[in-house]
This record gives sequence, structure tokens and C-alpha cells, in this order.
Amino acid sequence: MIFLFDGAQPLDFVGPYDAFTGVARYHPSTEGPPYLVHTASVGGHPVRLAGGLTVTPDLDIDDVSRPDILLVPGGPGAEVPNPAVASRLRTLGPDAECLASVCTGSLLLAEAGLLDGRRATTHWSFCGRFARDYPKVQVQRYPIFVEDDGIFTSAGVTAGIDLALALIERDYGRELALRVARLLVVFVRRPGHQAQVSTQLAVQSTRQTRLGDIRAWIADHLDEDLSVPALAERAKMSPRHFARQFHTETGTSPGKYVEQARVETAQRMLTDTVDNVDRIARLCGWGTSEAMRRAFLRVLDESPGSYRARHAASTQPSLRSPA
Repeated sequence: MIFLFDGAQPLDFVGPYDAFTGVARYHPSTEGPPYLVHTASVGGHPVRLAGGLTVTPDLDIDDVSRPDILLVPGGPGAEVPNPAVASRLRTLGPDAECLASVCTGSLLLAEAGLLDGRRATTHWSFCGRFARDYPKVQVQRYPIFVEDDGIFTSAGVTAGIDLALALIERDYGRELALRVARLLVVFVRRPGHQAQVSTQLAVQSTRQTRLGDIRAWIADHLDEDLSVPALAERAKMSPRHFARQFHTETGTSPGKYVEQARVETAQRMLTDTVDNVDRIARLCGWGTSEAMRRAFLRVLDESPGSYRARHAASTQPSLRSPA
């Protein structure tokens, strides 16, 4: 069941809708489609989505009871929580077998009190406000989606497809989820712990800027001296001018950027390799596992050991990474 409202972001629900309905192509059943997907709104009234598209839902949300999956999209209409929507979620949410939100839909779940004491995420640009407005929620700023005891919250827009594919994998297995991903021309189902905003993606999008080559060099040389003086010398700038220019291009300091790049690489190594923490710390440039542990706690609020224990089980370990 997808709960629609005025100002919902179309892709937040159309992406998951296509993923769920796409399962029927590969899982034929004489008992009906694997997922019977409906839309609902308050009163069953047509809703005007962000961008102006009008959609007529299938049902009145008040006629819905005990849905297997209740999905709440985000969008401008969720940024100022609608009391009528929050009220229905407060009533219906606890009865859903699985409760899920995309993007700022998590604000609606929080407004309904359904995320109190739970880990949750939202679009990266709303994480600060999310934490401020709903202090009882344990806001996770980096993952593309988070699951906490049957409640799933995802990052912005296309992350809703990753969330839907994760639910499909849960219900019907990895192979079928991958087939649906290929149907949707999604390169791969991203794991939930993948960062919303990647330094690697930033390098791809800014390679032509003045410091784009420096940022690419950082990504390939994490185990080297990446202090401001060393980077400034490589960029042929004074340290002060380099730090100012770097902040102008990236919105963050060189030190924080380097730390984020190292953490992202270490995350991948913790889940995709069998390397021990000491080796990962050395290859990523921290030198010691204790320095890596402190960085993880600063950025992820979680130790490397805890991160690996929670996420490595969902991936297939590879060979040791090259020295």
C-alpha cells in the first residue's frame, strides 16, 4: 500500500511501484501477482504531486487495514507534515507488517511518533533538520536506507528503488531482486549501508574543476600524506589559499574530505574483503586501528568491528585486497 498526499514526489513512489509490480514478470503465480500494489489517500481524493501531476488513488486510506507493506513517499508535501496524514499513519502504521518511507517521508513517520527510539534516515539535505525536530529519532546521516525492527527508511528519490529491491530480496531471494534490477536498468542493488553522498561520485562530477585532479589523486593515494601542506604543495598553492579554494569547491575542509574518503573506502573493505582491521587501517592511511576506530565513531557513530558485524553478512567476501 502506497500512501499518497498532495506534494508527494512522483519518483519516490513510482520507482518502488515499478519494482514491486515488476516481480510478476519473473515469479508467475496462479494465485495472483506476488505483490498486489495499491495507492490510497485521505478520503480517496485525487492528489496533486510535486511538479503538478494529478493522480487518482485506488482507495481511501481509512478503508485500509493491516497492509503487508505500507510505503510513504517524501517530497515537498512531507516537509511540513500534514496533520491528517500523520494521524492516519499513527493509527495504521503499527498494524503494517512492514512500514517504509522514501526520502522525507520519514518526517511523516516521525511526526506520527513511529520512529521514536529507532534508527532512521532521510534525504541527506534534511538530516540536520530531522535530528533537530525529532530528537527521539536516532538519525543516520549516511546510509541510503536503514532497517530497524521492521521499519525501513531510505534516502532521497532513487534510493526508494534500492529499498524496494531490498524488500523483494527479503521476500523472494537475491536472484529475483537482481533480475528486477536489470529490468529497471539499475546497475546493481546498492546495499543499505552505502553512503548517500560519495566522495568518489564527487570526484567524477568535479574532475574539470581547479582542484578536481587533486581530489582524484586523494582517492587513489589514501595511504599517503594528505595533510593540507602536502596537498597544497601538490596543487602549487599556499596552504591557506588551498584550504580556502578547497572549501569553496567542496563545501568542506580538506581534512574532513580526506577522512570521509578514507571511511568510505574502509567501509567497502570491511564488507567486501576478509582483511583484518589493522590491514584496512594501514591501506586507508590511518596507520593504526585505533585511529580508524576514532574516525568511524566520528563519522558513523559506530566502530569498525560493529560495522563489519552488521553489514558483512549481506555481501560475499572477496580475496584479500592488494598491498
